[in-house]
Amino acid sequence: MKYVLVTGGVVSGLGKGVTASSIGVVLKACGLRVTSIKIDPYLNMDAGTMSPFEHGEVFVLDDGGEVDLDLGNYERFLDVRLTRDNNITTGKIFQSVLEKERRGDYLGKTVQVVPHITDAIKNWIETVAAIPVDGKEGPADVCVIELGGTVGDIESMPFIEALRQLLFSVEPNNFCLIHVSLIPVLGVVGEQKTKPTQHSVRELRALGLTPHFLACRSAQPLLESTRQKLSQFCHVSVGNILNIHDVPNIWHIPLLLRNQNAHEAILKHLQLMKVAKTPNLQEWTERAKIFDNLSNSVRIAMVGKYVGLTDSYLSVVKALLHACISCSLKPDIKWIAASDLEDDTANSKPEAHATAWEDLKNAACILVPGGFGDRGVKGMILAAKYARENKVPYLGICLGMQISVIEFAQNIVGWEHANSTEFDDQTPNPVVIFMPEGSKTHMGSTMRLGSRRTLFQTPDCLMAKLYHNFEYVDERHRHRYEVNPDVVSNFEERGLKFVGRDESGKRMEILELTSHPYYVGVQFHPEFKSRPGRPSPPFLGFILAAIGQLSSFLQNSQNGSL
Repeated sequence: MKYVLVTGGVVSGLGKGVTASSIGVVLKACGLRVTSIKIDPYLNMDAGTMSPFEHGEVFVLDDGGEVDLDLGNYERFLDVRLTRDNNITTGKIFQSVLEKERRGDYLGKTVQVVPHITDAIKNWIETVAAIPVDGKEGPADVCVIELGGTVGDIESMPFIEALRQLLFSVEPNNFCLIHVSLIPVLGVVGEQKTKPTQHSVRELRALGLTPHFLACRSAQPLLESTRQKLSQFCHVSVGNILNIHDVPNIWHIPLLLRNQNAHEAILKHLQLMKVAKTPNLQEWTERAKIFDNLSNSVRIAMVGKYVGLTDSYLSVVKALLHACISCSLKPDIKWIAASDLEDDTANSKPEAHATAWEDLKNAACILVPGGFGDRGVKGMILAAKYARENKVPYLGICLGMQISVIEFAQNIVGWEHANSTEFDDQTPNPVVIFMPEGSKTHMGSTMRLGSRRTLFQTPDCLMAKLYHNFEYVDERHRHRYEVNPDVVSNFEERGLKFVGRDESGKRMEILELTSHPYYVGVQFHPEFKSRPGRPSPPFLGFILAAIGQLSSFLQNSQNGSL
């Protein structure tokens, strides 16, 4: 196994995840099989209990793993299916070591960070790196490892030491270290400053790791004088100093690395030149070029709870981007805080209320994504009502689907106080209820998680046509509440059809409103399986409906034109 370790210095948020993903893309384009591991040094077992404001979205894998959003980047860029074990956290490592200590596996020895924690980290990496994630048999050729945080963080020290030991044990030609660092430009001087990177590399070297490559983040391309200075003071050859400057869209980054011959330098270091081929990035080149040249856009109202941090809905944004590009459009997302639509806000923040409603009414389509808790629910219900009454294409995901059910119950069925027991446990009409196997005492990994099968109830439904599968579809879930099966008949006789259900027939997975051009709710999260060049069907239908092309698309698809 060949390892490529990506670390970060100076500041967080430099884009290590995208850099690591792009390196994987270039190596994969050279004909190599690539897997990836993300190390998060926090004590949480996983990202499942973290607030989206704290850490961005929680990405869900096929096996139900709730992981860091960077694993979403890996899956989208590399088109692989990772496992929960591809995300290593301090919590997972400590738990595995303490479980062994309780069983007496260490035979009375004093359990310490070195060697027990570091050995556990090395063993975990070597074991997970051998798990195939691309649908083929046997281990991958290269494992790209991203170490979260920045060099020098106290919580990452055990991982740094474990990786140093791993480097020593696998021999130099099997291990490549790429350090991502910032090259700032001070406004007064206007000079590209290398000192922060010098200090970061010095600290990394003091910990026993010497970078083979520098991936320098900068606003503008690096000057040759800057490269020479970095090479001299960081002991990295000029040819191994990669520049990842700002680009119009992230699809340019693999191309940027390819154009700097990063693949050749990495392959040469890992002694893989003989088995690799010239990278084929034609698809990436075309996609980046198409996006840069797009002039038309579609306005999408995103009505959510965490709109203050757009990373909270990263996969939804990517899925919208994939769908828009396939329709030769750019997404123009209007972020609307759901609470700003509520009547109470009209009194406390009239300007925000007026702006929110103006953005909603000017949008070509309305999306309500997932979330937890009752903040903003009334605003989401108002958005769903507006979409239903005005025939505006609507897509509700997870909570967004439940919102559409609540709104329909209140305004069409006539149950004025209908609600979800998540928001009102005393409601006389519980149309959304706590799922049977859930836990109200433990939050982590107690939801319905991972890939589950949805069976279409009729081949004539819209979603079956968009999925090009009239029997079933497998999508990823993350929820604690679901539509009450006891009240479903009250909705279906009024036109709100539950066209997708689980294998028991009691869990409602997909709803469609028959009298509406596109009013769809899905209990699962289709955004997690959307890929560049292969957009998620619910999102594709959503955008097509927004631009009035859904009917012609379905007609062409039925005739075999697509």
